[in-house]
Amino acid sequence: MKLINTFATELPWACEAVAPQPLHEPRLLHLNQELLRELGLDGVSATDWLACCGHGQPLPGMQPVAQVYAGHQFGGYSPRLGDGRALLLGEQLAPDGGRWDLHLKGAGKTPFSRFGDGRAVLRSSIREYLASEALHALGIPTTRALVLVGSQEPVYREQVETGATVLRTAPSHLRFGHVEYFAWSGQGEKIPLLIDYLLRHHFPELSDGAELFAEVVRRTARLIAKWQAAGFCHGVMNTDNMSLLGLTLDYGPYGFIDAYVPDFVCNHSDPGGRYALDQQPAVGYWNLQKLAQALAGHVEGDALASALAGHVEGDALASALAQYEHQLMLHYSELMRAKLGLAVWEEEDPALFRELFRLLAAHGVDYHLFLRRLGMLTTQGAWPASLLALLPDPAAWQEWLETYRARLAREGSEDGERKARMDALNPKYVLRNALAQQVIDAAERGDMEPLERLFAALQHPFDEQPEYEDLATPHPGWYCGGELSCSS
Repeated sequence: MKLINTFATELPWACEAVAPQPLHEPRLLHLNQELLRELGLDGVSATDWLACCGHGQPLPGMQPVAQVYAGHQFGGYSPRLGDGRALLLGEQLAPDGGRWDLHLKGAGKTPFSRFGDGRAVLRSSIREYLASEALHALGIPTTRALVLVGSQEPVYREQVETGATVLRTAPSHLRFGHVEYFAWSGQGEKIPLLIDYLLRHHFPELSDGAELFAEVVRRTARLIAKWQAAGFCHGVMNTDNMSLLGLTLDYGPYGFIDAYVPDFVCNHSDPGGRYALDQQPAVGYWNLQKLAQALAGHVEGDALASALAGHVEGDALASALAQYEHQLMLHYSELMRAKLGLAVWEEEDPALFRELFRLLAAHGVDYHLFLRRLGMLTTQGAWPASLLALLPDPAAWQEWLETYRARLAREGSEDGERKARMDALNPKYVLRNALAQQVIDAAERGDMEPLERLFAALQHPFDEQPEYEDLATPHPGWYCGGELSCSS
């Protein structure tokens, strides 16, 4: 290992030293061997990982700290949140020169736990372990998972469950909420220091805070465009769950859609649908507004000395925010055009997309399987039988399919080449909630084989992988739940 602790040593006012608490009868459930090799951590033994993540014994060189931050949660400001059940153990210098936080979730109480127990449960830990690697394989920026540990420790949520930890990694776990905390707690003088830290360690190509905010806007817009194209609903887009590096952060009641439901809500704690699938782009902008207000007066070139609630004025921040919608729509359009196998843009494309989404929603068609099987369509001949099998009323799709086929013909699309491009963008294997639940049920019985199989399949989501064909089917009839709780 090549450990450093720049956050703990350079930003001591943004964290507190905390020792991880051991779990009762911990057991090592999974190691992400490929990622361990990438980060230069493959020399650490399984015994050492269990000691570190289960027995509360940090490895030599680690300086565990809990970070402090605030955040807007479901629209309301919470002035002091922080790592209530997670610890930054240290930062690994990878062989390629990159730095990676080692962040242990479920490590026990911290000064920021409030009334919580500081623990994570096996259910939520498995979901985060699988989801972070699934999104990475889909090309979506995300934290990643290194180590999964279970235990016999009872943890109380809606019911009694068992405690677990997941060691996750990312270049940084800095959030919008870090800036908000110092802005609104009377410590605004710390914000330039936080900006300087970000520029030196994570954005060396940028020169100042104005450029930094513009880059955060761009990364956030592109991240949410990727979520929308992938049919991924985060579920809890509070500002404390928004990464300053544009990563998918903090997996709770997330969900990939099955049948296309534009206003899909995956969190049963969100009855109003604030964080529904189709609201994510708007929420991203709202969250960036809150970040801009926290940065006001601390960004060079910004004229905003006093930000009114709900308003962002001033040159640097306002001009960067103004680019959000354009960046998001541009990237989303590029992604969807590519997922439909279209090589060039035409003025009629938005209408083609709108009608497709209308039909998908009206007929409850499986989003992922439809796009995957659409690649089998040829510019001549019969419609693919496997595609028609997804459509409850194929006749209602006739006009759209003919319009799409004519669109392909106009650009001289070649069937085989187009199918290869579409297969490389439309996954066959998706982390559906039903699959995750099957893995969780088995793991709670002590059977880790289903996790191993699903983890392996999700590493290569675009490949055929005949040995995992059973994991590529629509959600099973027995699964009737789409919403999960924040405790997940």
